[in-house]
Amino acid sequence: MTLSPDQPTPGDDAPLRIALLGCGVVGSAVARLLMAHGGDFAARVGRPLEVVGIAVRRPGRDRSDTGVAAGLFTTDAHELVTRADVVIEVIGGIEPARGLILQAMEHGASVVTANKALLAEDGPTLYAAALEHGVDLYYEAAVAGAIPLLRPLRESLAGDEVRKVIGIVNGTTNYVLDKMDTTGAGFDDAVEQAQSLGYAEADPTADIEGFDAAAKAAILASLAFHTRVSGHDVHREGIADVTAADIQAAREMDCVVKLLAICEKVEAAPGTDGPSGISVRVHPAMIPRSHPLAGVREAFNAVFVEADAAGQLMFYGKGAGGDPTASAILGDVVAVARHRIGGGHGPGESAYADLPILEMGQALTRYHISLDVADRPGVLAQVASAFADQQVSIETVRQQTVPGSTPDTGGASLVVVTHTATDAALSATVEALAAMPIVRSVNSVMRVEGA
Repeated sequence: MTLSPDQPTPGDDAPLRIALLGCGVVGSAVARLLMAHGGDFAARVGRPLEVVGIAVRRPGRDRSDTGVAAGLFTTDAHELVTRADVVIEVIGGIEPARGLILQAMEHGASVVTANKALLAEDGPTLYAAALEHGVDLYYEAAVAGAIPLLRPLRESLAGDEVRKVIGIVNGTTNYVLDKMDTTGAGFDDAVEQAQSLGYAEADPTADIEGFDAAAKAAILASLAFHTRVSGHDVHREGIADVTAADIQAAREMDCVVKLLAICEKVEAAPGTDGPSGISVRVHPAMIPRSHPLAGVREAFNAVFVEADAAGQLMFYGKGAGGDPTASAILGDVVAVARHRIGGGHGPGESAYADLPILEMGQALTRYHISLDVADRPGVLAQVASAFADQQVSIETVRQQTVPGSTPDTGGASLVVVTHTATDAALSATVEALAAMPIVRSVNSVMRVEGA
């Protein structure tokens, strides 16, 4: 039986039918909470919620901890989505998730998903299908786990002008960098600790190389700036090259190193031909210990939002895990279930602004640059000239003689922190410095944010 999207399930008191796609860590938590708190959900929604099936790849596995009858598990996901009012998708990836979501919408089901990769790659297709079939698409759990973040961006701040969204949206990398800073652990050791605690997968590439954070940044930017942003639009750098020396350099500046997702609106200064649009990037950066994000420890997530009228807002909490993610999913389920009963729909895609997406070279940032230079007169002037050639202003310079150097082998450590400039100008400056005979090596380069 296929329901029209505008028709309620037959019978005023008939349960709303819930189909769950996937029963891994998150799916199991969703099923367990649905079973354990069925009475509460019925009271909040106005009708009972009935799990009519859970699609899994291996139906014979013991899942008694979910409280779901064994007969509800099925391998036929395509059939399952045709007989549900609400479909919860937690299998992840692009396919078969995309096909199943589209099929569910065609049969009149609203969809709740935690699939950040699919939303970042093909969100507009899902939005269009939801609009065509008159159903809801909710995805609070796709970014920052349990933290209520996406709904405030697309609903609570709909009457405001968001200027910047900057945050820690990957718990694995935050845990690794936190341990490198607080315990002195090496990168590999910190990754192993994260894996042993279940914060990192056996293959942590998606986290360590920034792919996970980039997908989330694309979703955040799309909502904040009413512009279609895909994962391919996001400049991405991971944390694999962050060294103990970088951590120590940050400490000397009273900073910490974090992997940041940064989405900001850039407007050209009046009377100039500078860039205007939005910058979306993921990379490690130093931030002052006084910044609210600097105190985010372990595997927690936090997102800092700046808006014209609301000012500065901070969202903080558990960014991953079965129960936290299930909390966000079930919040969405309650919302779409209420719409099924009372009528109406949640917000769809808002891409009216269609702002240009700037290249990384046009992003405005600051650099911390550590150089090993010859220790002789005139060196500092030559280094300063490289910055001046690119119209990059220097904020601070710190120089000290390398211990154990002699007049013949004398070297000095030179640390330069710049004022704000385009990333292209800063990068060109580093290239020029590396080519100078007086510069023996460029030891590290890291962006500085939040100051």
